[in-house]
Amino acid sequence: EFPLDDKETYALLCRGETKGIFQLESGGIRDLLQKMKPDHFHDIIATAALYRPGPLKGGMVDDYVDIKHGRKPAEYKHPVLKEVLEETNGIMVYQEQVMRILNRLGNIELAKAYTCIKAISKKKEAIIASFFEQFIEGAKSQGLSEKVAKELWELIIQFAGYGFNKSHSTAYALIAYMTAYLKAHYPVEFMAALLSGDIPGRNFKRKDSLVEHIDDCKRMEIEVVPVHVNTSEVDFSVEGKRIFFGLSAVKGCGGSTAVAIEKNRKKDGPFKDIFDFCERVDPSDCNRSSIETLIKAGAFDGLGGHRAQLTAAVERAMQ
Repeated sequence: EFPLDDKETYALLCRGETKGIFQLESGGIRDLLQKMKPDHFHDIIATAALYRPGPLKGGMVDDYVDIKHGRKPAEYKHPVLKEVLEETNGIMVYQEQVMRILNRLGNIELAKAYTCIKAISKKKEAIIASFFEQFIEGAKSQGLSEKVAKELWELIIQFAGYGFNKSHSTAYALIAYMTAYLKAHYPVEFMAALLSGDIPGRNFKRKDSLVEHIDDCKRMEIEVVPVHVNTSEVDFSVEGKRIFFGLSAVKGCGGSTAVAIEKNRKKDGPFKDIFDFCERVDPSDCNRSSIETLIKAGAFDGLGGHRAQLTAAVERAMQ
């Protein structure tokens, strides 16, 4: 149960330190968070909806930020608009808001209001025109002048094409907030989990995300201890404020190899040297190629001899 008013989480979002945070990882969205300075869950919902080409080009994002920080006043042409748009600083951000305005001010049924905003986003002029008269009449019956009603319709035409589904955005925002909360309060465990998710073969993202997240650990002053047969587990693991590099993150050491090494060490204690390692770990689980890869990665450092000597000794050790 995540409290939605956690100060540390909002501070992390305001700093734009959102590498590894769901939906908030890109450089552009991190810049937007630093400008917006979110301090309420509604701001996170709006971020997911606003960070798209249409709102960015249309100036909606700048307006939202300027009004939020008091650099510009929010304008409401009718009390209903204040009621519907106050949470987004007077900007029509969500499809649901536009539908509510069409319904409350134009007396258009909600189901038809959805048809109307879809027609606006797809530029179907005939359908848009059919709703225009109804909206103007409805708005006039709510006390708006024809001039203001037409201005409001123009606003709807301008924004409805950019409107994003709020329920969709809220689901994204909740997962984004949860991951930000974990990064703010459990940074070492969070980064270890993130790195384990980056292990090649498990992740569909580009392969240098592992390097990016290790750089992020350095920035956060979290030590990532290099891979070693006597300290590493299959995945990235945590001890105090340190992350131990995962054996399966070494290329050619995935699956049964990493499992066999961890299992053997936990059962019979640390490996004394490369000969002890080869005696104890079944060669069908860890073949010559895997051992040589581990030597090159430094996983046998400190177990007698330097890496070239260890590589030269592999054949004899395996025999």
